[in-house]
Amino acid sequence: MRARDIMTTDVQTVRQDEPVRRAAELLAARSVTALPVLDSAGALVGMVSEGDLLWHRVPSDPTAHLRRDQNPDPGPALVADVMSGHPVTTTPDADVAEVADAMLRRDVRSMPVTDGRRVVGIISRRDILRAAVRGDDVLTKEVQHRLDEYAGESRQWTVTVSEGVAAIAGAYRDDGERLVVGVLARSVPGVTSVRQED
Repeated sequence: MRARDIMTTDVQTVRQDEPVRRAAELLAARSVTALPVLDSAGALVGMVSEGDLLWHRVPSDPTAHLRRDQNPDPGPALVADVMSGHPVTTTPDADVAEVADAMLRRDVRSMPVTDGRRVVGIISRRDILRAAVRGDDVLTKEVQHRLDEYAGESRQWTVTVSEGVAAIAGAYRDDGERLVVGVLARSVPGVTSVRQED
């Protein structure tokens, strides 16, 4: 399964020159934990998360407001002031298992999917979990449907999915057709591996 199979393509972003308040409003309205940050040309330059906003909103001296001789620090004004630079990204062709591993190692909850520096999608831990917990009966129907669409009436394969492993039975014209059938089956979100039987 590839990143493109489970990524969200309607990605909410924020510009680095927008107010911090705008980022906070978007995070709350969309119920997401982080937003990709873009420059004026639309290129990815960072990520801003709930943690980034909280870190800069909580005063370092909680008693500062008690002293009348000091003006309270208004905090950072722009997203660029609070965002995390050098975001962890992936590509549409990346294997979802590798994406999950990178998320855990780098302790990120969502990862932008990029084509160059352009954001084309985003994957969250929730997306990966959702794909992983789909039932075998649903996966069987989806794989079977894809193979039936590919073959038309000229070819027939029988699919059974058990614990995410798709077993495909049937004859193949050649190694090229075997390869295509395997790729189609693996492209179904939730299929972890494919076993092809003649």
